[in-house]
Amino acid sequence: MIPETLKTYIETAIIPRYEHFDKAHNLSHVQIVIEESMALCKLYPETNPQMVYTIAAYHDLGLCKERETHHLISGEILMADQHLRNWFSEEEILTMKEAVEDHRASNKQKPRTIYGCIVAEADRQIDADITLLRTIQYGLRQAPDAPREWHYERFLQHLQEKYAPGGYLKLWIPESKNATRLRELQTIIADKETLHQRFDTLFDRESGL
Repeated sequence: MIPETLKTYIETAIIPRYEHFDKAHNLSHVQIVIEESMALCKLYPETNPQMVYTIAAYHDLGLCKERETHHLISGEILMADQHLRNWFSEEEILTMKEAVEDHRASNKQKPRTIYGCIVAEADRQIDADITLLRTIQYGLRQAPDAPREWHYERFLQHLQEKYAPGGYLKLWIPESKNATRLRELQTIIADKETLHQRFDTLFDRESGL
């Protein structure tokens, strides 16, 4: 399904770049996004699996420069990669670039193509334990010396803004696992006592207390 030459290039020249990113966007993350993207691809026979695979592999490469516009930078990196012309037409490369640009969770508009929907959905990886942990890890990277109370308030605010009912996270493929997982996470967020207990346990572990 995926040409061996393309697979070898992605595995040797693209995926290893994730070794230098943070814990939420490391090698494990890109491998999960690729795996989930390929699974979602099977729901849409009209899609090209080679394109889906490549989009998933490139989706976070822009983190090599900065986080806020990493999705746009990732698209630029993909578009500029001349090696991809060995397997794809210019039209296919432009479609892949747009899909990478559209994957970010904070985007309010639906991705322009089914390819963007697939990678955006695969990138969500909604799992209560992982989501809570990554939210704490991000706070500790941004303000390692801030008091616990500050970290909890940032943790709570982020979860409410992104994952609670009415949050900015949008799911684009109803057949994915994420709809059920999001409801489970929303139940945890709504139970403030349990949520605080889980924060304390994870924060102590991550901060070395």
